[in-house]
Amino acid sequence: MNFICSQCGKTTDSATMACHCECGGLFSLPQDHLPLWDKSLIDQKVWSLFRYHAFMNLDADEWKSVSMGEGMTPIVPFNEDVLFKMDFMMPTLSFKDRGAAALVSHMKAIGVKKCVQDSSGNAGVAVAAYCARCGIECEIYVPEGTSPNKISMIEGFGAKAVVVPGSRDHCADVCRSKVEEEGAYYANHVYNPYFYEGTKSYIYETFEQLGRLPENIFIELGNGTLFIGAVLAVEHLLRSKAIDKAPNLIAVQSENCAPFMETVEQNADHIVSVDVKPTLAEGIAIGKPARGAEVLEMIRKHSIRVVTAPEAQILECRRQMAAKGFYVEHTTAAALAAYYRYQELYGPTHDALISLCGAGLKSEH
Repeated sequence: MNFICSQCGKTTDSATMACHCECGGLFSLPQDHLPLWDKSLIDQKVWSLFRYHAFMNLDADEWKSVSMGEGMTPIVPFNEDVLFKMDFMMPTLSFKDRGAAALVSHMKAIGVKKCVQDSSGNAGVAVAAYCARCGIECEIYVPEGTSPNKISMIEGFGAKAVVVPGSRDHCADVCRSKVEEEGAYYANHVYNPYFYEGTKSYIYETFEQLGRLPENIFIELGNGTLFIGAVLAVEHLLRSKAIDKAPNLIAVQSENCAPFMETVEQNADHIVSVDVKPTLAEGIAIGKPARGAEVLEMIRKHSIRVVTAPEAQILECRRQMAAKGFYVEHTTAAALAAYYRYQELYGPTHDALISLCGAGLKSEH
């Protein structure tokens, strides 16, 4: 398998320890060679996201010794208009296990012994857990203000947690400097395209479970780890003629950190610079998304609307969800706040799906 540079188009063996192309462009994985969607290709013997291994770029059967049963999360009604996909029902209590399982399977296959990663918390926890399962030494960089519970989980899995003063974007810069200086393997959920092979399963699962895709799918958007995987999977289903048209995808940002919203509103060619303000939605507080150009291209290709979650409504939405039995972290509550905001802008929105991306206990401060 070869990576393809998203900037210059050069191919590189995916067994490389480099985190990007020589030109500086980020790697992607080819999708067109994968078989068209066919229910008979779903591995019914596997009760995890790897039941869709036929539609994923993977290293043979390495995933079999890495998987912890992630995926296959229930879809539960919140009300008559909104469905929740319970993605906090994962080994490390967030949707990031989808991508981490696929990424660490690749790391094990190519012989990685030590890795570093930067994260707002959930991805770091997930990578730390799967690395522990595989005996890979792990160091996770998190920004100050990260939930202590997430830091405790990272350390509980035997990884080293490094708290970096400043913003989430600064934390990423510090970690990437270490990668460049020391040559450590960068197990990053944004840079490494194997992560998106795992998050594609969010759409595959929904399609298999419901026998269709909901008309409106709200996806939290910071760096784009769930967003990119979801779009790749929707494109695959369209290419396979398994669906007649794409669902209405809505990207959710925090009103205090919304570079994609600002870019779309200004009709700018490149991601605009924004002032990042503190937000409860720490999971999407990304001011400088590394794959910004790629995400922006997807937004424009599929006419995806971007909506922001009002900061003042996040805690109330979290209370509403808890009152119905869903105890979620603040970033997930922001998605419901964004749903209400979307209705204010565009009218009644039925048949909507929201990802419950993280459990509430992880975001207590």
